[in-house]
Amino acid sequence: MAEAVATKTKHELPPLPYDYAALEPHIDEQTMRLHHDKHHQAYVDGLNKAEEGLARARQSGDFAAIQQLERLLAFHGSGHFNHCVFWQNMAAPGEGGGGEPAGELAERIKEDFGGFEPFKKHFFAASVAVEGNGWGLLAYYPIANRLYVQTAMNHQNLTIVGSVPLLVVDVWEHAYYLRYQNRRADYVQAWWNVVNWTDVARRLKRAGSSLS
Repeated sequence: MAEAVATKTKHELPPLPYDYAALEPHIDEQTMRLHHDKHHQAYVDGLNKAEEGLARARQSGDFAAIQQLERLLAFHGSGHFNHCVFWQNMAAPGEGGGGEPAGELAERIKEDFGGFEPFKKHFFAASVAVEGNGWGLLAYYPIANRLYVQTAMNHQNLTIVGSVPLLVVDVWEHAYYLRYQNRRADYVQAWWNVVNWTDVARRLKRAGSSLS
């Protein structure tokens, strides 16, 4: 009889840090329920399945499906972890959502982008222009001690390896289609009203940033 496959604790869908309707009117309750409970859950399930498949491959020594398993690991793993950042990156308007960054985060944005407005225009343009499904990201690259705006087709393609995501916006259609239909630009513009800059600043500090 084959031995049981040894795996670590399965990944679980984290709860939202606010009510489903908290981001109204900018992101509607129905979209939040579908996005979090269905789409994010699917990435959690896919990640667990990929890890189980890799554990079975190691146990059996049969790596015939390694290419597919590694692709699924990257896709679902990035989908899961990107969403974990995304939920935390937002807060209800008037309760931490919106406005502009302050402190070291504001200084870093000024240093690396020339100011908040040039950064905001850069981030907006990049996010709206993602081909197909993907993400817009503000990421810290420790090797260069620099902030970069990046885009990710699907969940992980086109990003700089080693970058630490600080601020992410989901531009897959399921993130906005119920309210904004095909108007991605309107969605991203509205999304600025719920950005939680306190969370972004906390992530920058944890990433070990220092002003040059």
